[in-house]
Amino acid sequence: MNLAIVHDWLNQMGGAEDVLETLVDMFPSAPIYTSIYWRDGMPPEYRAWDIRTTWMDRLPGIYRRHQPYLPLYPLAFNRIDLSGYDVVLSNKSGFCHGVRTDGAVHICYCLTPTRYVWNFDAYAAREAIPAPLKAALRPLVALLRRWDYRAAQRVDHFIAISREVQARIRRYYGRDSVVIYPPVDTTRFRPTPRHDDYYLIVSRLVPYRRIDLAVRAFNQLGLPLVIAGDGRDREALEAIAGPTITFLGRVPDEDLPDLFARCRAYVLPGVEDFGIAPVQAQAAGRPVIAFGAGGALDTVIEGKTGAFFREPTPEALAAAVRAFNPDGVDPQDCVRNAARFDVEVFRQRMHQFVRDVLRGE
Repeated sequence: MNLAIVHDWLNQMGGAEDVLETLVDMFPSAPIYTSIYWRDGMPPEYRAWDIRTTWMDRLPGIYRRHQPYLPLYPLAFNRIDLSGYDVVLSNKSGFCHGVRTDGAVHICYCLTPTRYVWNFDAYAAREAIPAPLKAALRPLVALLRRWDYRAAQRVDHFIAISREVQARIRRYYGRDSVVIYPPVDTTRFRPTPRHDDYYLIVSRLVPYRRIDLAVRAFNQLGLPLVIAGDGRDREALEAIAGPTITFLGRVPDEDLPDLFARCRAYVLPGVEDFGIAPVQAQAAGRPVIAFGAGGALDTVIEGKTGAFFREPTPEALAAAVRAFNPDGVDPQDCVRNAARFDVEVFRQRMHQFVRDVLRGE
């Protein structure tokens, strides 16, 4: 089977790159087509991959600030002709599903329909885009939306990462999809006999993650909240944080299992397309307090492995923390639930999906 992988961009690490690493491990001979590749900013092991970039890779400053170039991505991906392959597997949250695949079977593993195209108002609000610029961008966003829809119609099969994303694919693209959850290496995590009293967030500190909501809630509660991760919101979050809130910055990957296992509960304050960290917390035997929307509805079992709050306010989160007793949760229930999302489950389901597609099933 002659297969190619397509990825939006390779200049930052996140959940999309976790998926990509598993796909490369599954299909080690497949080339990776992408718009840009920041060789010095990505993991050294990526240098052994067959990565093929577009002309955008030569644009000034794009590795550190790729967002200003968003209108060019459709042009770049539309020029990639992968019709000589048997299967094209796109790992998409942006525009990479727009590659040309005439004669090949195109399977799109959709992390989300392009959020800044279909939810521009919310995106503009989170990014504090000035009103004049927002108005000027609307015609461009409308053009990108039409292109994105047309590109989605050329995909042969969609796979969604959660029921939330499955609903978006149907709403924005008018396409059906199956759900295959992203890979999580749950075997790295183990429950410990005792936990500490801190609540935990592990996240990039960017607006849509709503870390500000959690900071304000725990200011009200006066309870310890540990935040691991970094991002452009860190300075603003530290400015509003009270004395019970600790910012760790970037935490080495090898330190995360112990950090998860010792927390009282994990907190997910925003809407995630899927959300890997809550699964990691449960794999470590710890429950999750999450906003009741998005991927959390797939990964957390209310009343058994965690609790939901329904309004995106500090007061609602604080009330949920007060009402929820983490010690009433059986850690093994959390571990068993997390196992549904293990990387081996992903590998088996993806391999089976590709085989079924090639057999015409």
